[in-house]
Amino acid sequence: MKKKEILIFVLLIASVILIIFLINYVKANGNHDDKTMQCIAEKSKVIVSPTCSWCAKQEQDLGEHANYFEFIDISKNLEILQQYEIRGTPSWIINQKVHAGYQTIEELKKLTGC
Repeated sequence: MKKKEILIFVLLIASVILIIFLINYVKANGNHDDKTMQCIAEKSKVIVSPTCSWCAKQEQDLGEHANYFEFIDISKNLEILQQYEIRGTPSWIINQKVHAGYQTIEELKKLTGC
């Protein structure tokens, strides 16, 4: 084989691998069915604050399913702060346990068992 043919072959293989990776990434991070998202929402609460940029990203990443979730504004519900010892937002309450920080959908699926 000539060098040019080898280079074309390597680029073709790399392209196929990249396409497979991108398809799997989109499936894992962007396409979640209603049933799964409703399951996560039923088993969790999201603690947010109005000035939290990660809270806004969390809500944005829930996309069209965000309306399934209970978002609790910590500035209006200080008793939650004390009850669960919330130290930052966003925080997720799942099975009465606090999971601090932004969570991916995949992480939420694992934490809730959905």
